[in-house]
Amino acid sequence: MKKQTAGRDKLGKLAPQFAHLNDDVLFGEVWSREEQLSARDRSMITIAALFSAGQYPQLKSHLQMGKEHGVTKREAVELVTHLAFYCGWPKAWSTFPLIEEVYADEDVQRPLFGLGEPNTAFGKYFTGQSYLKPLNMAGVGVFNVSFEPRCRNNWHIHHGGGQILLCTDGNGWYQQWGEEARALRPGDVVYIAPEIKHWHGAAKDGWFTHIAIEIPSEHGGNEWCEPVDDEHYDKLG
Repeated sequence: MKKQTAGRDKLGKLAPQFAHLNDDVLFGEVWSREEQLSARDRSMITIAALFSAGQYPQLKSHLQMGKEHGVTKREAVELVTHLAFYCGWPKAWSTFPLIEEVYADEDVQRPLFGLGEPNTAFGKYFTGQSYLKPLNMAGVGVFNVSFEPRCRNNWHIHHGGGQILLCTDGNGWYQQWGEEARALRPGDVVYIAPEIKHWHGAAKDGWFTHIAIEIPSEHGGNEWCEPVDDEHYDKLG
């Protein structure tokens, strides 16, 4: 949790004790207890509380903070849609424009080869939402794969033939079993040898797209393994 100074910046002269409690106790002590509850989860809870109370200026600030803590636009929209049934429909109407404003930089996602369709074929092997656009299926499978922020596929193994990843947009991660995760940027190339357990996906704060080239093999096939859990993922970068 980064150091909070909003209290002192806005109320330091008028209400110094309140500013101290806000910056040093609420954010300095309570929010920093990430072993008990992650900053992302605290953001989700706080957004829900402020939404229910109709505290829109504070809600906008915490939507921004939640975005920094890894709450995606899709999650924020779903959270508000769910709460609308319990806390009031007009509050949802008042909150959606705030989400649009906070996540405005994510509204246009134009990967080099386009976005494609929601990845329903393999979605059960992903954490979060991904999109798939086949580019070539004749002999060599070539696929444009886009990941929303925090989205990643499960650990998996390519049997027989391996895979090549060409990173085109955004920031992501690649990790082989037993090795440190590798940050990915546009222009990076990853060769994945057969029989290597690995995963890849987006960074916490932005979209990621790569081209996946399947290396043909007579005895190929993917073995999908366990998901990359939040505890492991949240330790990255």
